[in-house]
This record gives sequence, C-alpha cells and structure tokens, in this order.
Amino acid sequence: MDTSRTLLGPGCPVRLDPTGSDIHAEGARLRRAGPVTPVELPGGVVAWAVTHHAALRDVLAGSSVSKDPRRHWPAFIEGRITPEWPLYLWVAVTNMFTAHGPEHQRLRRLISPAFTTRRTQAMRPRVEQITRELLDRLAGTAPGQPVDLREEFAYQLPMRVIGHLFGLPDDHRDDLRRVVDSVFNTTADTDEVLATQRDAHAILTALVAAKRDDPGDDMTSDLIAARDEDGSRLSEAELVDTLLLMVSAGHETTVNLIDNAVTSLLTHPEQHALTLRGGVSWDDVIEETLRWQSPVAHVPLRYAVEDITVGDVTIRKGEPILASYAAAGRDPAQHGPDADRFDITRPGRRDHLAFGHGAHYCLGAPLARLEAGIALPALFGRFPDLALAVPAEELRPLPSFIANGHAELPIVLKPAR
Repeated sequence: MDTSRTLLGPGCPVRLDPTGSDIHAEGARLRRAGPVTPVELPGGVVAWAVTHHAALRDVLAGSSVSKDPRRHWPAFIEGRITPEWPLYLWVAVTNMFTAHGPEHQRLRRLISPAFTTRRTQAMRPRVEQITRELLDRLAGTAPGQPVDLREEFAYQLPMRVIGHLFGLPDDHRDDLRRVVDSVFNTTADTDEVLATQRDAHAILTALVAAKRDDPGDDMTSDLIAARDEDGSRLSEAELVDTLLLMVSAGHETTVNLIDNAVTSLLTHPEQHALTLRGGVSWDDVIEETLRWQSPVAHVPLRYAVEDITVGDVTIRKGEPILASYAAAGRDPAQHGPDADRFDITRPGRRDHLAFGHGAHYCLGAPLARLEAGIALPALFGRFPDLALAVPAEELRPLPSFIANGHAELPIVLKPAR
C-alpha cells in the first residue's frame, strides 16, 4: 500500500521501526529534525510526527485537528486505506477514539459516567483486593526462582479491574488478551491483521448478545441500554467498537505504567532507595514514569481539518498526524538538558502529555493512576528487595512502536525482612 509518499512535500520521511526496538533513540532523532517531521508508517503511509512538547500540546488542543478519517482523511475516504493495513483498526473503528466534534461529545458522554472521580474511588477496595490476591500468589514462588512480573502482576491487575468494570466473563479474557496484544503489535502480517479484526468483532458481538439476554451491574449492560440526551441509541458498531476501545486502552496503558515504574526503580538504585525511605511519594514515581517512559509511544492518527502551521511547517488539510508522546516526554525544551534522565524529584515531572490533552484526554487516566498508586507501594512493601533476574539490557521491548513496555519482566522476589 502506497497512499501518501508524496503527500508531505520535499524531504525523506523517517521510517518508524515497527519492532519498537529503541523508541527513545528514534524519538530523539525525530525531535532533532524539528517539532514536526514526516515519518513513514507501515504500508508506505506518511504522516507528520509531532514530537516537541509545546507543539504536541497545541495540536492536541486545537479544533483544526480531527480523529475522524471518514470525514477528514482523503486516503481513507477514497478507499486507499484497506483492512489489510496493519493500523486499520486504529483508524477505522467507530467509537469516541475516532470521532470528532459533536459525535465525539455524544459518545464520550455515554462512557464518562464509568470514570467519574466518585466511581473511580469506589473501585479502590476492588483494586486493593485484586492486588492482595496477586501478591499472595507471587509469594508462593520458590525462593530464587525468576517470575515474569509483567505477566503475573502488571498485566493481571488492570485486566481484572477492567473485566470487573465491564462485566467480562473470565472465559473471554484469554481471547480478548490475544486480540488486544495483536492490535498493539505493529509487526503483524496481513493474515494476523485480518484475523484480529474478525476475532475482535466476533468476541465482542457475542459478549453484547450475552449481556442483552442477561444484563448485569456493569458498564457493558449500561451501554446497551444507554441513550444520549437526544434519545438516540448507540449503533451496534459503536457499541462493539467502544468495548474494544475500553478493553484495550483500559488496560494496556496501566500494564505498561506498572511495568515501566518497576523497571525504572530497579535500574536506578538511588531513586529506589529514596522512594522506599519515604523521601518522595509514589505519585512522584508514577508521574515521572509517565513522563520518562510514556506507556504509549505514538498514537495514530489525527488529520488536519484545514491548513495549520506548526513551527515553520504547514500541515495541509487532510494530511495525517501522529502524536508522538514518548518523544515529547523527553523534550529538552520542556524538561531541560537532562530530560533523558529518570528523576522522581524533577520539578516538572507532572508536566507531561502521556494521557493526551484536549478533547480526547484519556478518560481512564484517574483509574490508571489509582491502580498504579495501589499496586506499586503494595508490591515494594511486600517485596522491598525484589530485583531484575536478568541484566537490564537483556529486557526485550514489545514488538510495537505504539505500546511502550517489555515483552516480559523477569524478576526475583525477596520478601520483607
């Protein structure tokens, strides 16, 4: 697929590494080229990557940028973006992630009741219970035996929380996990891409049918019955695609946040010690982790509704835009010459864009912070001397330029003395 190689004018686009082998080195290269620079995505699709903090904040806040390809991306409208494209689900779903203007507001209103401050705080006892159960299970690991903390803890907690919130049956979670992992896998071949689209629709359509027959006290049942202020019901496609958004975005960010926070502390002994002796709060750890290791490195896609100028570059109407959160998180213009350093005492640690900005700011950000704020102190309180089971340089990144985390996180547990 070659949809837009000549779209962005002169200059050679940087081809993003689909394996995500060194997201931050790639981000630094993009930042050096300017606040926005052309990049090539899989399939020859060229987009503008916005990598500077200030430029990205302005683009995300502006009304001249849309996430709706059906209205604002000529390549999609003209049929040049097909289901075989590896990122097709990221742009073709019909939910609030790809909606713009009043449609986005309508869909967001239907979901937002699940993520109010009151509802989020009401989840605290459930998150604490799940955390205790997971730590008890980890405590049964034989002394000295490595355990994959991403698999056994960082993944399990948010998936069980989102499963509780949306009423996902336990026997559906393995299938959903396979689908979500594939959505974030930017090395997937055409067969996997098409299978993922098919399986996601089948699994979630079956869940909706089951909830229609037997509603529960969960957000899926609420969405099925929901009407917006105008009295119009969610379409079937919007309902299924909204569930896909909630299940995927609702846990992947938190998995990577917990994974990266643990890894950051274990590879920075002085920061680890400062945290354990109470010199900083766990909130400080979380915010600096979000800045330094944004759980989502790049998010596809947005589209210019009209010509917009960013720095000395004009993004033409209809051209696609990639929000490069990982690169913006380490922007020296925003965070100083030591922006590449993990420092939980950094004054600007909270000044990041890891959860987005503007109309599409992540609804689940408070829940992700709550989960990490419970999980991390409980983990290190139970196992204060836990350590990596392999050298840090042997940790493998996820095969993705979207998700920023590790394929596995092998650690050795040492209980509190």
